[in-house]
Amino acid sequence: MELPSAPGWWRTLSNSKSIVRDCHPRYFFFINARKHQNYQFHPISQPLIAIMYSVENWYHIYLGPLLVLCCACVVFSQILKLAHLKYSSGKKKRTVPPGPPGLPVLGNLIQMMKARREALSFNSWLFSLIPYGEMVTLRMGSKTWVVLNSDRVVSEIITKRGKITNERPHMPIASDLVSNGRRTVIRQEKEWREGRRVMHQLLSGSNLKVYAGMQELESVDMLRRYLRDPDLWFAHNYRYATSVLYRIVMGYPLNKTKAQLDDYQRVTIEFVTAINRSYVDFFPWLSKLPHFLQPWRRFWSKMGSFHRRVFREWWEPIKTAVRNGSAPPSFVRDVLLHPDVKFDGDDEEAMYLATSVMAAGGDNTRMTINVFIMAMATRPEAQLRAREEIDRVCTNDESLRLPRMSDLSSMPYVAAMIKEVLRWRPTVPIVPPHQLTEDLEFDGYFIPAGTCFLINSIGLSSEFADPHEFRPERWVGDSGPNFWGFGGGRRVCVGWKVAEQALFISFARLLYCFEFSPNGPIDDQRLNHQVLDEPFPVKATVRSAGHASLIEEEASKYEASFSTFGAK
Repeated sequence: MELPSAPGWWRTLSNSKSIVRDCHPRYFFFINARKHQNYQFHPISQPLIAIMYSVENWYHIYLGPLLVLCCACVVFSQILKLAHLKYSSGKKKRTVPPGPPGLPVLGNLIQMMKARREALSFNSWLFSLIPYGEMVTLRMGSKTWVVLNSDRVVSEIITKRGKITNERPHMPIASDLVSNGRRTVIRQEKEWREGRRVMHQLLSGSNLKVYAGMQELESVDMLRRYLRDPDLWFAHNYRYATSVLYRIVMGYPLNKTKAQLDDYQRVTIEFVTAINRSYVDFFPWLSKLPHFLQPWRRFWSKMGSFHRRVFREWWEPIKTAVRNGSAPPSFVRDVLLHPDVKFDGDDEEAMYLATSVMAAGGDNTRMTINVFIMAMATRPEAQLRAREEIDRVCTNDESLRLPRMSDLSSMPYVAAMIKEVLRWRPTVPIVPPHQLTEDLEFDGYFIPAGTCFLINSIGLSSEFADPHEFRPERWVGDSGPNFWGFGGGRRVCVGWKVAEQALFISFARLLYCFEFSPNGPIDDQRLNHQVLDEPFPVKATVRSAGHASLIEEEASKYEASFSTFGAK
C-alpha cells in the first residue's frame, strides 16, 4: 500500500531519531519493512499509519486524537480478552498445547506473515513447529490456532470429532471482499451445506465412469500438445486439468483463449494466497470500522470485482445455452439450473459454485502434475520403475496402446505415485482452518470454543521414514498409512475420486509416451506454483517414433471433440 506524504507533525516527529532508536524493536511497530521517508515500518502498522494520515488531512486535529484513543481502547480490550482466557484456563487447571513465544497482542502473527512471503520459508516455518509436539498453539492476533502435526491428532480431532470441528472461521478479507461470501471452500457451515449437497450429485461414484471417458479424451489432447510443443509442458498440464473440469461442470470442450485461461489461473492463485493473508482476518473487528477508515478495502474489493467479472464471462454463455435448450448434459444444466433439483441458491450462488469447482479442482490437479514431473525428472529410478510397470501392461512385442482407466488395478506403483506426490511435496502446505464450535478437552488440554485447528501437511509428511525421499512403494498394499492429501473430516474434498482418476490417467500416459529429465538445475524444494510460466526447467522427450505415431493416431480419432483453445 502506498502511503501519502507525511503531514507536518509527523515530519517534526521524524527528526527526533532517538524516539525510534530507543524503542525496543520487539515491541515497536516501525521495524524491518517498507521505507517511508527516514524510517521503515512493519506492514502490520501501515494501515494504522495511513488512517492517522488520512484523518489529519481530512479532519485536521479534531478527529485524530479520538481515533488514536479508539485504537488504544481496542488494543487494550484485546489484552484484557487474552488475560481473561489465560485466567479462565488457569482456573480449570488445564492449558492449551505449547507453542512458540509471540509478541503482546500480535502473538505469532508477524512470524507467519514473514514466513508467507516465500513458499520455501513458509514450509520451513511449518517444519519448525514440529518439535513443539503433535499439537502447537499459535496466538494469531485475536484468534487462537492449534496446528495439528500428526496423523493421530488429525484423526481424533478432525475426523472423529467432525461434528464440532467442521466449521470455518469468518475471514472478512478472503470470505467477504475477495469472494463476496460465496466461495464454498471457506464458507461457514450453514451456507456450505447446500453447496455440498449438490456437489455430491456432481461427483458421486455413479458418474465416475462417464468422467473417465472425458479424462481419457482430454489426456490424448494433452499428449499431442506435449509432442508438438514440449517446451510448454506446464501450460499443457493446466489446460488438461481445466478442460476435464470444464467438460464435467459446463458440458462443453474448453473454448477459451490463452488470455482468458491466464485470467482464470490468476483468479485461483489470488484467492488461495488471500486466505489468512491480511491482518484484518486476525482482527475481525477492523472490518466493522466505517469504510473510510478501512484503506485496505479498495485493494481487496478490486480483486474481488475482478474475480467476479472473470467468473461472469465464463458463466453467462452456459446459462444462456441452458435456458434456450441447446446445452449438453452437465452439472450446470442437470443440477444447478434444473428445476427438479431445487438448488436453494440464486444465480450468483450457482455461478460461484460452478466456477469455484473448476478453479479449485483444476488448479490442484495442475500443481500435482507439475510436482509429479519434478519427481520424475529428479528421481530417474522411480521413473524407470513406473515405466516398466506400464510397459508390461500396454506393450506386447511391438504393439503399443495407451494406458486406460481400467488398467489402474494392474499398475499399483503408478497408482501409489498419486499419494506419494501429494505427500512428498503437498500442494496445500496447511489446510484451511477448522473452527471449534464447543469447548474441547483432549489429551489433558482444555481447548476453548472458537479455536481454529489447522492440518500441517508438512508435519504429517514428516512422520514417514525418510520423509524427503520419493518412495511410492510406501503406499502399495492395503495396510498403508492414513492419507490426508485431499483434506479430512466432513470438509474432505468431495471430488477426490474424480481427481484420482484424472491424475492416474495423466501420470500413466505421460510416462508411457515421454521421458522426463532436468533441462537445467532443479531445486526440488521450490515448486513455484504461483507463476504462469515454466516453474522449473524440464525436458520432455518422446520415447520413440512408435510412441509419437500412437499419439497422432489416437488424436486423429477425436479431433472434433478436443477443446478449440490453442489447437495446432
